[in-house]
Amino acid sequence: MIGDYTIVEFSSILAMQGFAGLILFSVFVLMALGLAIIFGQMGVINMAHGEFMILGAYVTYFCSLFFESFLPSLYGVYFFVAMILAFFVSGTLGVIVEWALIRHLYKRPLDTLLATWGLSLILQQFYRSVFGAREVGVSLPEWLLGSVALTDIIEVPINGLFVMALTTAITLGVAFIMYKSIWGKKVRAVVQNRTMAGAVGINTKMVDRLTFGLGCGIAGVAGSAFTMIGSTGPTAGQLYIVDTFLVVVFGGAASLLGTIASAFTISQAQSTMEFFMSGSMAKVLTLLTVVGILMLRPQGLFTLKVRK
Repeated sequence: MIGDYTIVEFSSILAMQGFAGLILFSVFVLMALGLAIIFGQMGVINMAHGEFMILGAYVTYFCSLFFESFLPSLYGVYFFVAMILAFFVSGTLGVIVEWALIRHLYKRPLDTLLATWGLSLILQQFYRSVFGAREVGVSLPEWLLGSVALTDIIEVPINGLFVMALTTAITLGVAFIMYKSIWGKKVRAVVQNRTMAGAVGINTKMVDRLTFGLGCGIAGVAGSAFTMIGSTGPTAGQLYIVDTFLVVVFGGAASLLGTIASAFTISQAQSTMEFFMSGSMAKVLTLLTVVGILMLRPQGLFTLKVRK
């Protein structure tokens, strides 16, 4: 016996909370990937990142309504169309924001924080005025309904498995872009030495703009995935922005491996502790632990060597 649970029951609880943690991990990774790219490459603290996620969620919601009304026979594949649209809509808005706002505030982190926080409030009010204050949710296709029974006690929801598979595919795609493509080499060159990258002919301003757009586009895809497991509202993005920054800082800015490792650690810790205590207390203990580790290792779990 372990407390009031038998060993079998306790093992089942840990397994179920572990799978729930993997679903939370998937959302954290999708959110943190875009934020890590923006913060790691440009040093921009984007407090409006959650609103780009919610934009992707609203795009997915209206895409589902469109398919349900006009293309019901194709409703089973609407999410893939919505995911692509969410990426391009959020990414395009990100490029516009970088051109109109962010490019004037480089090397001024406090100003970018305040400016993007103001942008966050503007976008929240825009969503509230245009889409309404109430939360909305999508209807899942039949193939995403139900669950897979691993044992007599443990069941895993199919939509959760789909979100995890989507996160894996996007993470591999981002890794390929950043480490294998020509554009990714330019990004890493700018991160390591911006002055020298510009001296060899790299358009650093365009790299910044496209990088910001890519990060926001990934946030839009995270919003699409978010509709699979939760409802969408004007302020829903703020529920994840603190955890996302925590993941990025704990993992180490500009480190893809660090982002993944940090997201896994934090999501599993929160999911497991939330079963045995309140959600707020689980967050407090997780935050205190992360802060304690960062006091000993302020650069995060993984770091990227750069020239000063």
